[in-house]
Parts: sequence; C-alpha cells; structure tokens
Amino acid sequence: MQKTVKSAPLRILCALSLCAALALPVGASSFTDVKDNAWYAGAVEEAVAAGLMGGTSDTTFSPNTPVTRAATVTALWHLAGSPVPQGESGFSDVSTDAWYAQAVAWAEENGIASGDGKGRFEPGNGVTREELAVFLYQYARYAGHDLAKGVLDLYRDQGSISKWARTAMEHALGAGLLTGSAGKLSPKQATTRAELAVVLERMTTPVMG
Repeated sequence: MQKTVKSAPLRILCALSLCAALALPVGASSFTDVKDNAWYAGAVEEAVAAGLMGGTSDTTFSPNTPVTRAATVTALWHLAGSPVPQGESGFSDVSTDAWYAQAVAWAEENGIASGDGKGRFEPGNGVTREELAVFLYQYARYAGHDLAKGVLDLYRDQGSISKWARTAMEHALGAGLLTGSAGKLSPKQATTRAELAVVLERMTTPVMG
C-alpha cells in the first residue's frame, strides 16, 4: 500500500487551498485565459490559492506556456513551507534580489536542483518532463516521502528517457504524479504551467487505499 507523508507546512497549504476553494463559486477562475471547463482549471486555482504558483499578470496564468526552472523550484519551495536557506546560491546567474533567489538557494542546499555544471542555474530555461521528474524525486527524498516505482516498460518511448532520469521517472509514474498519453511518456517534451499545477495538485491530494 502506498502512503503519502505530509509535513506540517503541507497540511497547512492544503487547508488554505480548501478554504480558498470553498470561498470561490464552483468553476470560477480569476484568470481570463483559464476557462472554467479546462482540464487544469481546478488545479490552477488550487495552486494559486495555496501560494504555490502565481499568474503571469493580474489577469493571466499562461497555462500553455512552458514552465521555467525558476518557477518550478519556487513552487516546490513554497510547498515545503518556504524555509529560509542557510545562505545564497552559488550560481552566477541568480542575483540575490531575484524573486526566485531564496527558492534556488534552498533547492541547491537540499539537493533538489543543480546547475549546468558551469556555475549557472539557467532560471529562465524550460523544464522537460524528465527534468520535472528529477525535481519531484529529489523533493520526495528531501520531504521523507515514500519513493514509488512505476513500470517504464509499459511505454513505447521509454528508451528515450535519459539514464540520469530513469529512476526519477519510475518514481513519478509510481506516485501518480506523471502519466503517459497514447502509450508514450514524452520525456523530452516541455512541461507547461498548467501541467505543473496539476502535478502540484496531485502532490497535495492524499492517496487513498
């Protein structure tokens, strides 16, 4: 039986998300580019209400835009309760006054994210599905969650998964955080902001059984 271990900050985020959801009319969206019947609408509202993600403007979320490395680690940092890092990050392209500076420093300190091997974090770069899986796997280890193991052989493109991402992809599948489509995992495909919101929703939803 798989179980999900929640930290106190995560329980608080879930409670805040539930309260916010109850305060909104069913199907209501604060973003003009998130239709009420979109498959990701509920996840977007939950992620924003819980403070895990923000819009790209006061009225837009840009759900189909590729999510950046900065936004991804910031969402995970908020999920962890926004702990204060011990120091600044060692990346040359992360200024101390950047909105994601603390999140990147925290992610680096805890082995959740690393750079390009040349001292850069590349905060504006997009995140592929296999890269997201690695972020999720490292976060699970940091948070003390059970590490699941899905079956990659069920997908016909599993051979295209990078060697460094295979264990992480197994975990993401086994934990129900990522799913395939039409028998494919599409590991090199860019992750959209909507897709990250859905993953965050899955991470904050208790596993039954």
